[in-house]
Amino acid sequence: MNIALLSGATMSLILISIVLILALFVFYFYFLFKKREREIIKEREESTRRIYELAILKELGERVGYSLDVEEILQIITGSLKQFIDYTAVGYIVVTPEKIKINTHLAKSVSHLFLKEMKDKMTDSLSALTDQTFDKFKLDEVVSGAIVIDEIKQNIGSLFNIPLVISGKVVGVLTVAHINKGLYKEDDMTILYKITNQASEAVTRLHEVVRIEKGKLNAMVESMQDGVLMVDMDYRVVVANPAIKKIIKFEVTKDINIFDFIDTLGGKFDIHGRLEEALVNKKTFVSERININDSFFEIGVYPVLHSNHKGESQMHGAVVVFNDITKDIELERVREEFTGMIVHELRSPLDGIKKITESVVAGTIDKNSDKFDEYLKLIYQGSASMLELVNDILDLSKLQSGKFEVNKEQANIKEVINNRVSFYKVSADVKKIGLETYLDDSLPELAEFDPQTLKQILNNFLSNSLKFTSVNGLILVSAFVYDPKEHFPKNFDRSKVSVFPEEKDIKVKVPSLCVVVSDTGIGIPEDSIKDLFHTFKQAKLSPKEGENKGTGLGLVIAKGITEAHGGAIGLVSKEGFGTSFFFTIPLN
Repeated sequence: MNIALLSGATMSLILISIVLILALFVFYFYFLFKKREREIIKEREESTRRIYELAILKELGERVGYSLDVEEILQIITGSLKQFIDYTAVGYIVVTPEKIKINTHLAKSVSHLFLKEMKDKMTDSLSALTDQTFDKFKLDEVVSGAIVIDEIKQNIGSLFNIPLVISGKVVGVLTVAHINKGLYKEDDMTILYKITNQASEAVTRLHEVVRIEKGKLNAMVESMQDGVLMVDMDYRVVVANPAIKKIIKFEVTKDINIFDFIDTLGGKFDIHGRLEEALVNKKTFVSERININDSFFEIGVYPVLHSNHKGESQMHGAVVVFNDITKDIELERVREEFTGMIVHELRSPLDGIKKITESVVAGTIDKNSDKFDEYLKLIYQGSASMLELVNDILDLSKLQSGKFEVNKEQANIKEVINNRVSFYKVSADVKKIGLETYLDDSLPELAEFDPQTLKQILNNFLSNSLKFTSVNGLILVSAFVYDPKEHFPKNFDRSKVSVFPEEKDIKVKVPSLCVVVSDTGIGIPEDSIKDLFHTFKQAKLSPKEGENKGTGLGLVIAKGITEAHGGAIGLVSKEGFGTSFFFTIPLN
């Protein structure tokens, strides 16, 4: 009996233990299930937040692109917020130089009191973040969504603000509000902070790119020789470079407006009308020549268009470019004068040859007479003159096309100079002008140069000197080796002429042959010296009223020959005292 009772009690204990163990297992697995359920819910919530975050960032990338519009970014964020977070109202406040803008969207109807409370909190937050007050700022407020009903007596229960920071500067605040208290969790605020910060960083990087590129653009516009004026859609001047201010004779340091241009241009150019055509009708206009303050300009007016992320063209303003064509007109005039001179230089001898030939053909001149011989000489001289001019034009053409060549050889510079002096000595004697040489002992027996082209240079220098020097004057041809370390040779006498190049005029870096043709003629005006070695410019020189001075091509060709030798050419002159032309050829 006792054994049976004992066995029953034992079985009961065993059964109870089994039930307890099973209960523990059930409780344990239930705990694990609930824990996993909570983890799944949390993972789902985090996944939902992550999907929302990616969706918002994708939308920001697609819709904003390269936009710098802060409001557009905030509109995208607030417009997509409903799928992630519950709110009664969401809004943003941004600050501009002229005003503050508040945009609020209502998911549910609220009262004006609710809106005012939310606006005050947004403004206070922005004021605290920027450390400035906005009492005097113009307010631009927009409310969208549900209607406002003042009978609804509900205040803000939950609210949080997120600042929008661009390039380290707070430019706005995003605000989420609800009528219920204690609604928003840290995770809700964290994801919005993250999205806003990523958008802010993207715009900040873009701002930096724009700042750098704008700096480059401003530097380029500032340095442009053309005048550049840009206005916005309200005709306010956005860009006015120094060149444009100089054109209308306005102080560079002062601000400028469209009325300054209207006043200056007057009836010469309707700048307001042309800008209006560009801004309203998107028309481009380029004017004919317009004279402004003794200069000539072609004025172009162009609309400034920009394609946004939707592919739509937006007008940003208009730009006016003042292209100075004064030099082009002057060059055109000089070319016409030069062409006229060439025609005259060819027509005169051709006309003489034609008349003489007609007389010979008609038999009016006795072929055995002295007059016939004289006419033959005139035909020869006229033909030689025309041939020389044609050769000069051909040489000039070769120089300008880069095809002019010099044939260097070992030659004696003394022989070249003496040859040319002997040739011109007859003309000098006829005009009663002294023609002398000074050939320094420093000159080498042989040097490498093209003797024929150097003769061309000497021909030009000597013929000019004979033309500009009066009776009883002197022409001195000097030659020496100029060493930049030793300067002029010892015992070199420059006293025979009043004008001679100084050390500062002979700019060489290595020992060089230096040949100078000096005269005691009338000299050259200082304002004409700078143009002497430039094509077409020589035609402006006039040694004596009514005197034929030639085409002036010789000096251009002489410059080309010297530079082809690696040397340099120059002159010094003083009106009433004389002129010295010189060239240098480097010695190897």
